[in-house]
Amino acid sequence: MQEFDTIRPYSDEETGPAIHRLVNDHEFLNTVGRFKSPALARWAPAILRVFTRRWLLKRFGHFARVDDLQAGLSGYVGELIANTTSRVTTSGIESLSKQGAYLFISNHRDIVFDPMVVNYLLFRNDLRTTRIAIGDNLLANRVFAEMMRLNKSFIVRRDMTSPREMRDAYITLSGFINHSILNNENIWIAQREGRAKDGLDFTDPAIIKMFYMSCKKNGLSFAEAMNKLRIVPVSISYEYDPCDGDKARELETKARAGSYKKAEGEDTEQIMKGLTGFKGHVHVHFGAPITDAPESAKDLAAGIDREVHANYHLHASNLVAYEMRGLHQQGINGLEAVRNSVVTAQNLSAEDVEVARTEMERRLEACDPAIRPYLLDMYANPVQTALDAHTLRNVPD
Repeated sequence: MQEFDTIRPYSDEETGPAIHRLVNDHEFLNTVGRFKSPALARWAPAILRVFTRRWLLKRFGHFARVDDLQAGLSGYVGELIANTTSRVTTSGIESLSKQGAYLFISNHRDIVFDPMVVNYLLFRNDLRTTRIAIGDNLLANRVFAEMMRLNKSFIVRRDMTSPREMRDAYITLSGFINHSILNNENIWIAQREGRAKDGLDFTDPAIIKMFYMSCKKNGLSFAEAMNKLRIVPVSISYEYDPCDGDKARELETKARAGSYKKAEGEDTEQIMKGLTGFKGHVHVHFGAPITDAPESAKDLAAGIDREVHANYHLHASNLVAYEMRGLHQQGINGLEAVRNSVVTAQNLSAEDVEVARTEMERRLEACDPAIRPYLLDMYANPVQTALDAHTLRNVPD
């Protein structure tokens, strides 16, 4: 895989050395120490680093294969998920085969938690975990970059300045994705660049076109190449977003000032907030693999969107925000009618709705009035796109 060396994750041969680099890195030890003992991290960081290093070496220093490392980490990932959600549920995963590989295309809410929860569910169901697409903007933090490449992440370049450089980078990325699927390695990639901060999840056709770029020379048609990838649309539904206030502030700033410039370390801060913040009930739906792709990237993107939107498992938080925004279109009036038209994450009672209403009001009260409509939109918009998707499904051919 030398042609992919600039973007690929670490191999088994590189796993041991990478682990030992991390356990000797002060920044990494400080980060782990803050998780294990916040008080000691504040008052005696040097002592905590010594104990953290010993603990890490004892538990992870002997791993020499990526799969073994992930298996060793699974318990800690499970604890993190249990401590930051009320529960995680899934649907559709029982239809996935253990034979061959899939290209999972997912809506994108959280930088790290999205692929983490997908991989955790795959692992728990005895399916291979995925290689994860991450933007090169996330590699500014050296320690995070090392951790992600250990965790089967590969790099999507975003810093290109010329059309030729962009074309070459996309051909390499396309080649890596197709090579991975051919060699039974699952792939996770977001349906577009960056998180959908407004709750509107739409696939970028340019990403779909990128998948095909390395296949043209083999004489495959677009549809044939896409069918070989076994694309699985994935819908991730969060009850609450730990970064909702930050996202709403960014959207309001862009609308008012025309642009938004991230502060240094902002991505890292939101990664930590997304990982450790409370998310309530999280549901992940795995769609049926696409085996009859159309001959157009735009049509395939639209088909993926319909599957993602129709298979949201929406929460009371979404329905309450939809009501608060007054987004009752297509003759739909009131929460009861909406609930009868979309898939909800559970059988919601009147008490569930009132609890969600109280929590949404608390979140709105905690933020500046100017950003409140943006915060509501990110919870309300999935309801509207779900309604639209179900309407399209019911339209006769």
